[in-house]
Order: sequence, then C-alpha cells, then structure tokens
Amino acid sequence: MTRIQVIMGTTRTGRFGERVAPWVLQRLAEHGLDVELVDLRDYPLPFFDQKPPSVTGRNYPMEDMARLGRKLDEADGFVILTGEYNHGYPAVLKNAIDHTFVEWQRKPVAFVGWGGVGGARVIEQLRLVAVELDMAPIRQAVHILPEVIRPAFRAHDPTDFSVFEPLEARLTALAEGLAWWATTLAAGRAAADQKDH
Repeated sequence: MTRIQVIMGTTRTGRFGERVAPWVLQRLAEHGLDVELVDLRDYPLPFFDQKPPSVTGRNYPMEDMARLGRKLDEADGFVILTGEYNHGYPAVLKNAIDHTFVEWQRKPVAFVGWGGVGGARVIEQLRLVAVELDMAPIRQAVHILPEVIRPAFRAHDPTDFSVFEPLEARLTALAEGLAWWATTLAAGRAAADQKDH
C-alpha cells in the first residue's frame, strides 16, 4: 500500500493545522492511502549549522536528525500542511527540510496551505524548495482562505469536517494525483535500486 506522510509544518501554539490534519488524514485514507501524521513538534532540531546533507548523506551528527531521516525514509510521498507567515513558510519547516535530503528524493509532495490568500505564496515557494530536493511537487493543492479558517477555529467538534466541504473536490484531486505519482515514482526508485545492485 502507498505510504503517505502528512507533515505538520508548524509548531506554533494554537496552530490551525490541528483542525486541518484530521480532515486531510481521513480523506487520504478514504482514497486507499496508508497515511501517517508526522508532527514536527515530535522532532525538535537545532537551527541547521552543519555541512549540507546533500553532501554528507545520512551521516547525521545527532540522533534527533537521524530519527527524522528514518521516519521520512518510510514514505512514498508527502503532504505538507503549512500556514503562511509573513508571506513565507514556517522556519521550523524549512529547518526540518534542511536537516535532511536523501529521504525526500524522487518522491512526490503535495501541499495544503492556509492564510490570507490560501497559502498560495508559501506553496509556490515550497515547490521551488521541493525541486531542489529532487522531489516531484504535484500540481494539485488545497488553499484554505480566511472565510473557512474563521468558522473552523470556532467549531467545537474537531471531527466535524463540514466547514471544509467547499474544498472537498480539491482534496480529492490532490489525493488522486498524489497516489498516481507516489505509485509511479516508487516503481522508478525500485527499478533504479535493482539496476544499482
């Protein structure tokens, strides 16, 4: 089964991602994907000041870095959940990305963003970062605008996803696109591994 990690890309107190993650996880699972939440709060890392892992590979100097690398290695693809902070992505997300490299390569990534313009600016920036990591950022994305954010924050039942109803078609398209790319690239990685051995 295709394994997709949903990465909580913000660690702020009161983060909106707490409302988004259960909805995304449930919908991806309904599309037959094996999903897992990876919360960056569980992987505290210092600010990156090492040689780049694009050079050092998996030679991580700290266990916390190695643990994140091992976790990312398990995935066939990713969905990154991110707010847009001052027209950019959260520092904790970029820091986690910078601490790793090999584990992202030749895997697809999709984005669910929120903010004043639905996280559009941050998603465009992260697509450029993904290309540098040799990933395949897919076209489909979910942009959550303030008119959805406000009622979602006010909702008392975190399992009531009705507030996201206008975005269901977008999430479905994301799930379908991600599944195709994850399956295709997994086969490509497997073929490349056989060729190397």
